[in-house]
Amino acid sequence: MVHYTAPATEWSQALPIGNGRLGAMVYGRTGTELLQLNEDSVWYGGVQDRTPRDALRNLPRLRELIRSERHAEAENLIRKAFFATPHSQRHYEPLGMFTLEFGHEDVEKYSRQLDLETAITSVRYEHGGVTYEREVFASSEDNVLVVELKSSIKSEIVLQLTRVSEREYETNEFVDSIEATSDSTIIMHATPGGRLSNKLCCVVAVRCQDDGSIEKVGNCLVVKSAKATIVVSAQTTFRHQDVESVAFSDAIQALEKQNLRDRHVESYRSLYSRMQLDLGPRNSDCPTDKRLLDNPDPSLIALYHNYGRYLMISCSGPGLQALPATLQGIWNPSFQPAWGSKYTININTQMNYWPANACNLAECELPLFDLLEKMSERGQNTAKLMYGCRGWCAHHNTDIWADTDPQDRWMPATIWPLGGAWLCYHIWETYSFNGERSFLERMYPVLRGCVEFLVDFLIEDATGRYLVTNPSLSPENTFIGDNHTPGVLCEGSTIDIQIIHAIFSAYIDIVADLNINDDFLTKVQQSRDRLPPMVIGSYGQLQEWSRDYAELEPGHRHTSHLWALHPGNAITKTKTSLAAAAAVVLHRRAKHGGGHTGWSRAWLINFHARLGDAEGCLEHICRLLKDSTLPNMLDNHPPFQIDGNFGGCAGIVEMLIQSHDGCIELLPACPKSWNVGSLKGVRARGGFEVDFEWEDGVIKGRVIVKSLLGKTGMIKFSGGKTARFEGRGVHSIEPPPTLLSAGANVPRS
Repeated sequence: MVHYTAPATEWSQALPIGNGRLGAMVYGRTGTELLQLNEDSVWYGGVQDRTPRDALRNLPRLRELIRSERHAEAENLIRKAFFATPHSQRHYEPLGMFTLEFGHEDVEKYSRQLDLETAITSVRYEHGGVTYEREVFASSEDNVLVVELKSSIKSEIVLQLTRVSEREYETNEFVDSIEATSDSTIIMHATPGGRLSNKLCCVVAVRCQDDGSIEKVGNCLVVKSAKATIVVSAQTTFRHQDVESVAFSDAIQALEKQNLRDRHVESYRSLYSRMQLDLGPRNSDCPTDKRLLDNPDPSLIALYHNYGRYLMISCSGPGLQALPATLQGIWNPSFQPAWGSKYTININTQMNYWPANACNLAECELPLFDLLEKMSERGQNTAKLMYGCRGWCAHHNTDIWADTDPQDRWMPATIWPLGGAWLCYHIWETYSFNGERSFLERMYPVLRGCVEFLVDFLIEDATGRYLVTNPSLSPENTFIGDNHTPGVLCEGSTIDIQIIHAIFSAYIDIVADLNINDDFLTKVQQSRDRLPPMVIGSYGQLQEWSRDYAELEPGHRHTSHLWALHPGNAITKTKTSLAAAAAVVLHRRAKHGGGHTGWSRAWLINFHARLGDAEGCLEHICRLLKDSTLPNMLDNHPPFQIDGNFGGCAGIVEMLIQSHDGCIELLPACPKSWNVGSLKGVRARGGFEVDFEWEDGVIKGRVIVKSLLGKTGMIKFSGGKTARFEGRGVHSIEPPPTLLSAGANVPRS
């Protein structure tokens, strides 16, 4: 339960609700309540043709300049021939603002909360001796937002719908019409700016559940009732051409139902209740915003994890043709949002979905795969025109239209054509967890197209021995090259080679699993064998680039060269030299201020978990909550980015169970302060679902494993002892009699 003793006065205190597609930030005010509305397909502008036409002609020259380390000349050529025009993809916009004017200024006994078990935010207070209550929720079952109002006497509420933001410079300029109709509804039509933009329609409809009244006054509705239900629906031409008909139907049909709340709770719990994490009883009834100011106790950390699962269901839920979660999920307050509130695919979008499989929410990742299929189509043009390659590619951003061309004109990030390849790793990860052949057959053409591009894009290095990428970079980072000059472009950055090795390996395994006779297989195997190995540098660190460059910013927020540690699995704590080199990287990043953004701190949790460093994980969790979490528990980059919530949520699970190294390891990085706990319904690779409890670092009672695919598996307990099981069904596994305490660490640098 997330709870507060005062209304929100700003966005960072408001509470998010969403049904995967339609959402709101709920302020809980008593004078004029505010719901800031979002619908995931309200974007500025339509499809663009942005592919640089002279890139391919200049590619040989660019590769020559990069190989000879003529950085300034290479960057100058990039500016001329490789940046896209227009330079930016489309951006996500707010739907509008819905206000309910109560006029209650002096109130008593105020409480505001978000119940994660029901996905309902509620407000309760007294005014003038009268008790007022309201609940707000986003129903995926009925495709609407719902406000339920209740008081002990009839009162007057004025309802108004606009598209204006609370920020002064954002106006109603893109609103086509707002009209309150005689049948207790407000209908807003709008067309966001930009050529070929989706048109939208938002409908507010009201029903009194007593003998109250509803009156139209201008573009407002005046409701006099002690018990009323309000619904908000919205649609755009992204999904339906007759948006008013569909939005109006959604609203009216929902109002005609008597059990909106129960239907919503049942639908939500069918996902949320699959998994349960408990880290012990809560020690305080202190409001959530106050709790975040102190060192987090285990129960607050469990709440943070559970909040992450709530957010995933709310902003990427299945069943409504939802789009993937953007940098801000679905909760964007601005018409000019940071980074366009798009999909940044050099870490951030991927991090959004790290919890999906382990947390038993695989359906919530389906919107990502829907977008990935569209990217694989548009990316063919990018691959052909820019690089002369078969298959498809995407750079470090995409948008609602699956744009795969370079984004922005920012040298450390723009020309990185492996964003799509990283996304394709999610295909393999999802299959590793669920083993669904139908899913793999669906996504195989996408993965194969990515592999085609990578095979064609690789070139021989100067020695002729290895295959490398060129142009290449380590996303958003800068090195110090010869003559102490900064550079970003290189050959064969470490993350490039790690991703390509993982994608080639996934392709080889998928061809075998699907029993496909593919002539391309031999070429992929040969290419994988010629990829350069990872190299340990002069500090004992894993090198970020093919040469042992100094870093311009040693505490950089990206730690891309540890991709093979997490989310990949080529580096594990059993591979001691590489693990030690990874630990050196983490130590150097921390020493120089790394983790200063919320999402980068979340990534560090996952890195330390993979190394078995329990106390290192806990240190980063505490700093994530204290330094990078807003009062409403949303992640603070700053500004707000939701990836830190999802990365932190995933990292907490990685500390308690891992399955990437050929077995299911329990409590691989569990801190001593988490002395009691339980985890139920968590998923592991191989098609397993696991329940277990622990006390003082030791598994308590039997471990319950559901084998959904019938594969043989192994449980690894703290201390290294193992137990095997095989066959489909439920296995009850007795831990070995003597176990070491959990949380044994690898040596920290």
